[in-house]
Amino acid sequence: MKTITRRLVLAQAGLLAIGGLKPAGAAEAFPSRPLKIYVGYSAGGAVDAIARSVGQRMAAILGQPVVVENKPGAGTNIAVKSLIGSPPDGYTLLLAANALAVNPSLFQPPPYDLERDLTPVALVGRVPVVFAVREGSEFKTLQQMVTAARAKPGAVTVATPGNGSTPHLAMELFQHTAGLSLRHVPYKGGAPALTDLLGGHVDVVAVNALEALPLAKGGKLRVLAVMSAEHSAVLPGVPTVAESGFPGFEASVWYGFVAPAGLPKPVLAQLHAAVQKAIESPEVREQLAAAGGLPLPGPTAQFDQLLKSDAARYGKLIREAGIKPE
Repeated sequence: MKTITRRLVLAQAGLLAIGGLKPAGAAEAFPSRPLKIYVGYSAGGAVDAIARSVGQRMAAILGQPVVVENKPGAGTNIAVKSLIGSPPDGYTLLLAANALAVNPSLFQPPPYDLERDLTPVALVGRVPVVFAVREGSEFKTLQQMVTAARAKPGAVTVATPGNGSTPHLAMELFQHTAGLSLRHVPYKGGAPALTDLLGGHVDVVAVNALEALPLAKGGKLRVLAVMSAEHSAVLPGVPTVAESGFPGFEASVWYGFVAPAGLPKPVLAQLHAAVQKAIESPEVREQLAAAGGLPLPGPTAQFDQLLKSDAARYGKLIREAGIKPE
């Protein structure tokens, strides 16, 4: 009887294998279907371009298609909420930027909780924020801008892509560090801020390096300083803010993948490894370099720590400066 039962079990297993089915309770190999990457910004922007570049490499590494879906709006909160509502199975990711760490303090009530709702997967890269002026500006260095701002508090106007944007928070952090009073002029994006800078309507602009780069190369814009800890390869000769008299200052736009909370550790490890391989590829490195940035390989714990430190740093700044979303 035991022999007959064993033969029946083996025959059933063989039929399941031939039919492409799995016995009840068998674990599904990951990944076995396409993956999706949410982007909280419109198509064609820096985050979208990097998501598509990294996603293409991840598809080759994981052996499954990777689809990018844009969900702009509400300061990226729409995309984050869509991610949080997805199953924690590794098939849905979000390529996030600094707003992910900022928004729980910027929006009230908080739209989500970083630790409760999300799983950090891997950092991808970093792009510096820059201070820039039009070519004919009286300010030739960051120190000259600082001197003018100290002489007439509130007289120097600084344009940013909007209230609560990373460049805005970087500007607020700088004036707090330097003991200045700058007059913030928010715009709906970096492009209109740069247009008004060139038109002479504002004195200085704080934007990410990608947006300033074409105008700087065209001789219409002078970059006074990059806010990253290191120099930008696409802006040779431009000093950092730290080198300009403010040691330790750093403010950059970073990009990183997050998943819903509860992601199984083996899936997390596989996704992290795929991102690490992707950002080592020449294609992704070229995409980041074109944006003025650098890849940021490293363990998941490094990204987790960055999220926590940025949430604390910018949360304190938002409360003290009374910054509100637009």
